[in-house]
Amino acid sequence: MKITRTSPLTGEIATKDINVTPSQISAWEGGELAQSAFPNADSDEREFIMTGYTDYDWNSMFGEIDDNA
Repeated sequence: MKITRTSPLTGEIATKDINVTPSQISAWEGGELAQSAFPNADSDEREFIMTGYTDYDWNSMFGEIDDNA
């Protein structure tokens, strides 16, 4: 499903194709936790759905994070 959000950091509009359904979006909007509502989405995709922040935004704010460190 194509999800469009506006970045709170840059104000730019971005669209991503994320493996979620309209019913999953409704469940999340109804209060279900994102991890439960979007089991097929990774953490970056869930963050984009919830806040509009992109990978670029996170790297701009905090730098790249090494998950293996």
